Formats: sequence, C-alpha cells, structure tokens
Amino acid sequence: MKQTIQANGIEMTYRFDGPEDRPVVMLSNSLMSNHTMWDPQMDVLTKDFRVLRYDTRGHGETDAPKGPYTIQLLAEDVVALLDALNIESVHFAGLSMGGMIGQYLGAHYPKRIDSLLLCDTASEMPTLEMWNDRIATAEKDGITGLLDGTLQRWFTEPFLRNSQADVEKVAQMIRTTETQGYIACASAVRDMSQTAILSRITAPTIIIVGEDDPACTVEQGKVLEQHIDGAKMVVLKEAAHLSNIEQTEAFNDAMMSFLSKTA
Repeated sequence: MKQTIQANGIEMTYRFDGPEDRPVVMLSNSLMSNHTMWDPQMDVLTKDFRVLRYDTRGHGETDAPKGPYTIQLLAEDVVALLDALNIESVHFAGLSMGGMIGQYLGAHYPKRIDSLLLCDTASEMPTLEMWNDRIATAEKDGITGLLDGTLQRWFTEPFLRNSQADVEKVAQMIRTTETQGYIACASAVRDMSQTAILSRITAPTIIIVGEDDPACTVEQGKVLEQHIDGAKMVVLKEAAHLSNIEQTEAFNDAMMSFLSKTA
C-alpha cells in the first residue's frame, strides 16, 4: 500500500512489498515514469527481499516543486527517505534517471549502498541542445508533446506493435507526469556529468542494458563498466530503454543472479 512521508522538505510517496525481515532492495524510476514501472520485477523480488519503491521528486504522487533539480538533490531525497524510514542501507536498483541517482549514491554515500544495479543508464547524457529542445516542447505542448517520441525510444518496434497493453500502461505514466516535474528532472539529467566520480563506487555493481537502447546505449554502459571497479555488464537482446518491461524474464534473471551473490 502506498504511503507518504516528509523527507528533504517534500512529501514523498513510497511503498513496501515483501517480507519485513529480509534485506531491502530499493527501486528508482526513470524520467517520466513512477514506481509502478517496476511491477514486472515484484513477483521475483518479494520472494527473498523487502522491496522499497518510491516516486522520484517531480514524478508520480511525490511533490513536484519548481526546479531545476540536480542529480545530487534527487540522491539526497533518497538518503532523507531512508533516514525517515530508519533504513541503514539498501541494494539500490535504478533505471535511466534512477541509475544516475544510483551512481551518485554509490560514490557519495557508500555506507548506504550494499550493491548497485545500474540499468539502461549513463554517466553523461548528450546533448545540451537535445534536452533544451525537449524542455521547450514540454513548455509549449505539455508532457503529451513528448509522448510518441518517448515511446519510440523506450521500446523496440515489435514490442510497440505486439504488446499494446504494456505500452499503454507506460504511456499513461508519461501522461500523468507533471510537466513542471519533468522539466525540473530533465534539467538534472541534461546537466549531469558523473564519469569522474565512478571510480569512487565500491559497492558490487551490475550494469544491465538493452541491446537496442537508443537513449542510454551499450557504449554508454561500457563507460560505467570500465570506470567502476569490478562492475559487470549484461546486454539484453531485443530490448530498448525499458528493458525491465520489454525483456522481463531476462532482466529478472540477471537481477536475481546478481542479488543472490551480493545479498
């Protein structure tokens, strides 16, 4: 059941699932989604873990104060939420923007991170002009002005054609993202530059990326792998940006195999 709590000056929405006496896995959503993007992982995760999901600032039902935000601020939200819930450390999984938050946490809050799952994410995001164009579109047309292009990046063409119910669920997440929250978080992604901090990450790390992801590419995943000591990368075939939804079974296998060795 969803709950709210005051943390880092905002009201954050979160929920727990799974047995209370197990290690905590925390899941962080992508830009323009919310905590329900992780629904396909819940059945396997809750067998062995206590799962903490939350809506990132500006998304879902968490507050969306005026931005711009920074990745540092979004990471501080996570630490404040953990403090408010009296949780010392977690296994942290983030996809796209969530993975960017994970990188910052791993580098700056190592005692809070037991392991890192960095999914379809990057340490730098090109280009300034592209992000400014997207922000301008959102300002002019609202979040729906970005809908079609986002879905084309997030899923392969066969999945868009053959999995319409799954695609519509994601489309509804995009539609219900507050435009102001998107713009503030898009500014954080645009301005992020984290390659230099990756060597500070000491937690066991896996990088999971869709082979056909045009938003956070395999090449960008290799940068993470090369700069994080001991990190391993898994490339999922026939998957684009939301690989946890498009290739759920393969994603879950990689995730659980990693967690079984680190938890």
